[in-house]
Amino acid sequence: MTSLPIQPPLAEWAPHEAVWIGFPSDPTLWLGDLNPAEREVADFARAVHADGRGESVWLVAAHAGAAEAAARLCPFAEVIIEPFGDIWLRDTGPIILRSGKERRAQGFGFNGWGGRYDLEGDGDIGERLALKAGLPFTKGNWVLEGGAIDGDGSGTVLTTEQCLLNPNRNTLSREEVERRLLENLGFERVVWFGSGLLNDHTDGHVDNLARFVAPGRVAIPTCAKDDPNEAVYKSAARTLGDAHLDIVTLPSPGRVTDEDGDVIPASYMNFYIGNAAVVVPQYGAPNDRAAVDVIQALFPDRVAIGLRADHILTGGGSFHCISQQVPE
Repeated sequence: MTSLPIQPPLAEWAPHEAVWIGFPSDPTLWLGDLNPAEREVADFARAVHADGRGESVWLVAAHAGAAEAAARLCPFAEVIIEPFGDIWLRDTGPIILRSGKERRAQGFGFNGWGGRYDLEGDGDIGERLALKAGLPFTKGNWVLEGGAIDGDGSGTVLTTEQCLLNPNRNTLSREEVERRLLENLGFERVVWFGSGLLNDHTDGHVDNLARFVAPGRVAIPTCAKDDPNEAVYKSAARTLGDAHLDIVTLPSPGRVTDEDGDVIPASYMNFYIGNAAVVVPQYGAPNDRAAVDVIQALFPDRVAIGLRADHILTGGGSFHCISQQVPE
């Protein structure tokens, strides 16, 4: 293991060698949404691959049957068979770090989002993917999901108190969490939001609320009509102002509900920044097109693509949640 200082993770807009994408594999989890979710994941993978102009796609399937479906829908991708509980590789996959010219994979403890979903294979899928990719693996001795943090590549990281200070993850103080983010991931400055989106079972992952789009520049939602997260967005804007970070706003999807009328945490912020494309989840909401237009203006060197993610969302997340990039 190298003794060189750990550099903070590269920003998501830095060049990627590849991206791991979780492929829906368990019919008992997805029920009637399995086949539509497979198609949405395949559309996402195709957009990221961009006919070879983007990055290599490594689809991760939990068993041979799912791998067969993945290969049929995505003949351009490499399909990896590794058992896992569910597809949220942003949270269970490794974070790739640099020490000098070397790359290594950093993992953490995982407890099913505070004990909500304890599924076999999720606890060590990150280590298995890293070793299969030939990357040395280190595991931190605390619970952290990748979707709980978002960095700008220069040392600043965003997170929420609702998640990282939640006793269902760790019993750590704010100062202890900041020290571990510095020691394990090389961050130098932590910007704390309060809460994440309403009814987000991840306890407020920041990648549904606020995302870096350039060093020192953060995108957050503005309120659509009847938006259940109005107070959350306004609080986030105040936090960013106090931190002297630039703010750019995207429209929100507004109130999106499930079949029972319950609010679900739909967010355009769960976009994925690939080498050739930025893929933005769409929900059939009035602001779908406007969100893509804003993202296009923010990333003029890439193509902003809006894709439906309704069925992936039934599992609790969207495109950013099911992916983990491997920087060059």
